[in-house]
Amino acid sequence: MHAWLCENPTGVEALTWKELPTPTPGPGQVLIKIQAASLNFPDLLIVQNKYQMKPELPFVPGSEFAGVVQALGEGVNHLKPGQAVACLTGTGGFGTHALAPAKLCLPLPEGFSTVDGAAFIMTYATSHHALLDRAALKAGETVLVLGAAGGVGTAAIQIAKAAGAKVIAAASTDEKCALCSTLGADATINYSRENLREALKTLTDNKGPDVIYDPVGGDLAEPAFRSIAWRGRYLVVGFAGGPIPALPLNLMLLKGASLVGVFWGDYVKREPQANAATMAALVKWYAEGKIKPVIDRSLPMPDLKSAYALMGSRSVMGKLVMVNE
Repeated sequence: MHAWLCENPTGVEALTWKELPTPTPGPGQVLIKIQAASLNFPDLLIVQNKYQMKPELPFVPGSEFAGVVQALGEGVNHLKPGQAVACLTGTGGFGTHALAPAKLCLPLPEGFSTVDGAAFIMTYATSHHALLDRAALKAGETVLVLGAAGGVGTAAIQIAKAAGAKVIAAASTDEKCALCSTLGADATINYSRENLREALKTLTDNKGPDVIYDPVGGDLAEPAFRSIAWRGRYLVVGFAGGPIPALPLNLMLLKGASLVGVFWGDYVKREPQANAATMAALVKWYAEGKIKPVIDRSLPMPDLKSAYALMGSRSVMGKLVMVNE
């Protein structure tokens, strides 16, 4: 097998494409022949030693991937060789093969492509947990999605629409806003040239959005929160914009609003049955055509460093996926 190896987490340039022994699955594990792996923001942080999880060195980055089961370890009874699965393991995806705990493998039904599978679990499960569990989104409410053209943003638009909400998508270019419209957004805001607060006043008749989905952080957080509706819920999903914002607590008081943390990774560990129900609902929605990952482009696995550069340019819409040919 070949894989991108991180022996010193000083950044993307330190990664090397190496030939490694193909591993044998142990108890509870499966060996996956990887067909596709998506690039997520944590995949950048982890090779810079900036992520909360610090894997033992050396390691193969790549948190999310999909492929075909090649071999089963002892005690694995619910999967079989030749079966297509998607996996979210935190590491191991940027290679030709990987070991994965069988319990973390999502069987992909017929018609579910492995490229979509590799771009599915993290963004859709995060957005479903955020909007429907943490925010208790109701049909007819208005959702503002910040960073709406990114991986989690595009997932959030689709999930909010599937739940019967009105969606306002905010992004940094007209091209990104156009993409959001094709995904079902009812209105868009280009916050690089429009005043976010004034646009939200116009689009909501001064009421403000009921739910704000924020994977960006940075300078947009305070004007967005100042625009929130009475009893609104502000979802803290991540900080792709860089700086972690500091919000005045009086804003929550004045709006009767809630600041709600979204940590899907711990939700999986603490509430596995609830997460299993989430995944079942998402697979059903995929089959019904209600949701589908937005793939910016697919690149050959050896071109991983080019994919990292694209992600850093902030030009990506949806997800980048690495494929083994």
